[in-house]
Amino acid sequence: MSEKTPNPSEAVTSAWTSIMRARERLLGAIEADLKAAGLPPLAWYDVLWELARSEDGRLRPYEIEERTLLAQYNLSRLIDRLEKEGLVRRETFASDGRGRWVVMTDAGRTLRERMWIVYARSIETHIGCRLAESEAKTIAGLLDRFL
Repeated sequence: MSEKTPNPSEAVTSAWTSIMRARERLLGAIEADLKAAGLPPLAWYDVLWELARSEDGRLRPYEIEERTLLAQYNLSRLIDRLEKEGLVRRETFASDGRGRWVVMTDAGRTLRERMWIVYARSIETHIGCRLAESEAKTIAGLLDRFL
């Protein structure tokens, strides 16, 4: 039990701090842009985006959880809210009445497209205009090591 715990270098600690600060500031700015446009939070977009890019516009809740950063308990409440707003609907599995699909509706597709207009502009404003294309590729490549 006397093994020494490895300590990160100052550079590694600085990188971690910068990543976390940048994440918080950028997400805050994007959320503010969506709110200013009268649109729902980014988590709504994330769920609708994953449904839109799925094969049939449908996923099981655990698949949405795996593809997003949302915890299961938050995701369940969010799906309830999206369903209440008419953006998704739940369907039972044909072979198993206990399982459920989450299926995007036409209203969900429309909202996702509206949100993307603001979201895309926000990404460009807060990130894209500050980086050369080669820098963006370098950052993406470096961060891909952690995914």
